[in-house]
Amino acid sequence: MIVITLFGIFFLLLLLSVPVGVSLGFSAIITAFIFEGSDAVIDLASNLFSQLDKYALMAIPMFIMAGNLLSKGSSAKRIIEFAKAFVGHLPGGLPIAAIFASIIFAAVSGSSPATVAAIGSIMFGAITAAGYPKTYAIGTITTAGSLGILIPPSIVMIIYGVTAEQSIGKLFMAGVIPGLLIGFMLMAVTYIGAKRLGFKRTKPATWKERWIKFKEAFWALMTIVIIIGGIYGGIFTPTEAAAVSAIWALFIAIFIYKDIKLKDLGDVIFESAKTSSMILFIIANASMFAYFLTLENIPDMLTQAVVNMHLDKVQFLIAVNIILLIAGNFMEPSSIIMIMVPLLLPVAKMLGIDPIHFGVIITINMELGMLTPPVGLNLFVASGITGLPIKEIVKSVLPWFFVLLLGLILITYVPQISLWLPQKMMG
Repeated sequence: MIVITLFGIFFLLLLLSVPVGVSLGFSAIITAFIFEGSDAVIDLASNLFSQLDKYALMAIPMFIMAGNLLSKGSSAKRIIEFAKAFVGHLPGGLPIAAIFASIIFAAVSGSSPATVAAIGSIMFGAITAAGYPKTYAIGTITTAGSLGILIPPSIVMIIYGVTAEQSIGKLFMAGVIPGLLIGFMLMAVTYIGAKRLGFKRTKPATWKERWIKFKEAFWALMTIVIIIGGIYGGIFTPTEAAAVSAIWALFIAIFIYKDIKLKDLGDVIFESAKTSSMILFIIANASMFAYFLTLENIPDMLTQAVVNMHLDKVQFLIAVNIILLIAGNFMEPSSIIMIMVPLLLPVAKMLGIDPIHFGVIITINMELGMLTPPVGLNLFVASGITGLPIKEIVKSVLPWFFVLLLGLILITYVPQISLWLPQKMMG
């Protein structure tokens, strides 16, 4: 009865267009008051603050700040020119360059919408002007941008790591090979499609031209080296890496590329603060929701139900992917992780599924959620950039969406794709 009341109130509030964060908090508070009384409500309120008082969460505003600084300046454009110099001559070269640039930018921003906005605002017009169908421009940019939450540094992985009490460093490392694999699959489909449409190879850039583009993008590309190299070289923690990345992005934007003026800095900080506060507000309310589930032993009940159903690992993972794909249609990633992980992770552990691998599976599902209506944020970002209706964006994304889905199936059932690198480097 408690579960029915909790989720019933939550979905009722969503139907009434109450924001997700508020719906999560209110449903937990109202249910706790009905079944447990005012003392339980006070307990939930104290838990709200304790859940936000976590060192790892400090990384979120720093990575958001770094991503905004890089996307507002010329770093994204320099990364795109670097990508075009290496793959722009292939059939489908410009869309492939957009995917390549998205992979690189994802590794400096940690955000999927930021990647779509930064790469899409430059590449959409260039791809269509080169004669490619609009679907190519929209599909590649919107889908490849979703890699921003899989390739480290990933804000979604930070939230999973905090919720599941797992090493964020290992999660970051586990996302590298899956992110590159899916990126390569997206490029391969784009290449094959362009050849079928009759696009030919063009003259490749000379190595001298490539060297010039590399030098122009060098300082932006160094962000990846500093973040990833610093974490896995043991120089600093992921949270410290976030602060270093923000300082580095500020340094190159103001003093090296000189594309952000000091007078514009206030707007960048304000925008970063707005995004950070929105995410942290959702995390706070979702943690209260998840804490109430734990108090009522609902994860234990679910684990026992799975035991009684005699589900094996394969069947459980199929069910998890279906549940998360459906949830991704209606909720944003932070909320899904904070609600679902306390419920599903105990069952996954019982079945012998590695929590790091499970985190990668959840993150890829969150990528797919970014591309599905009505809540898919990447769709709205792409619509804002192109001026096209959401319906047309969804149709354009579909071929690449199925590539992501294939990548999810492959990574779900071949755990070593995710686990080989963290096991090799971190034990």
